[in-house]
Amino acid sequence: MRSTIREYRTGDRGVVLDITTDCRDVVADEGDGLLHVFVPHATAGIAIIETGAGSDDDLLAALADLLPADDRWSHRHGSRGHGRSHVMPALVPPYATVPVIDGRLALGTWQSICLVDLNVDNLDRSVRLSFLPG
Repeated sequence: MRSTIREYRTGDRGVVLDITTDCRDVVADEGDGLLHVFVPHATAGIAIIETGAGSDDDLLAALADLLPADDRWSHRHGSRGHGRSHVMPALVPPYATVPVIDGRLALGTWQSICLVDLNVDNLDRSVRLSFLPG
């Protein structure tokens, strides 16, 4: 297995950040196998969704409805509503695995690999991209 870590700045608001290009770059010279994408943070996740047509904004809106940034959370350090960020990985898991065929991600036409981050207290994220040859 070969792994690399990519760093991303997600900023001070909730984001759905498309990292598909970086994932493609990691597998470009590989054959068949699996790409495992993992974010080692307690408050971020990985989603495979369509981007650019509003689905990314829809995901953030749905998460805001399900996980409001208010004072209901028992986990209360950080900014108001920070506890929701610790619940989010139960809905948007911190990993995804994508088949790789002849050095290409076997994603559907409109699928993108995205880093999802609601945590406004942590501006920087790491994502581990691990290729397991088939």
